[in-house]
Amino acid sequence: MVAMTLVLPIDPEANRLLERSPLALLVGMVLDQQVSMEKAFSSPYVLAQRLGHDPDAAELAGYDPDALVALFATPPALHRFPKAMATRVQEVCRVLVERYDGDAALLWSDVADGPELLRRVADLPGFGRQKAQIFVALLGKRFGVTPQDWRTAAGGYGDPGAYRSVADVTDADSLRRVREYKQQMKAAARTEKG
Repeated sequence: MVAMTLVLPIDPEANRLLERSPLALLVGMVLDQQVSMEKAFSSPYVLAQRLGHDPDAAELAGYDPDALVALFATPPALHRFPKAMATRVQEVCRVLVERYDGDAALLWSDVADGPELLRRVADLPGFGRQKAQIFVALLGKRFGVTPQDWRTAAGGYGDPGAYRSVADVTDADSLRRVREYKQQMKAAARTEKG
């Protein structure tokens, strides 16, 4: 992975883990729902501290499920739904072991184009189309994973100059702009339901 700028307002060591560990980055994306992005993307670092080393897909895939839930649930919990997310992370790791030799980077390192990358990510447990598009945008914008047509595959999240997701966070101002965008989307969704 090419180290680029991913600067979330989290512990600098947590940012460094995301830069050096493709699995940590993927786990952060798995956890990025119903919690702040700071919580989601700092939790892989907390998990690494609890494991005593960087996360490993084969280890997590074979981990005792109850023990993994305990790792996720120990205060501060890694997610507001520690049991569900421990299970989801384990499911993703099992797919990585079965299809990508346990190496998260193989998920994207040999793709032919953006649509293939999007398909591979969307095939992971818990990744719907939107989450997959955000991850494709994150890989392209922050980590130099830019197969042909990656921006198209990422949809609006791939647009240059957009402030829609974690893929666009490089500093405090961009984080503020992403939050404003998300608030506008939530308000629009409430209006539609209204």
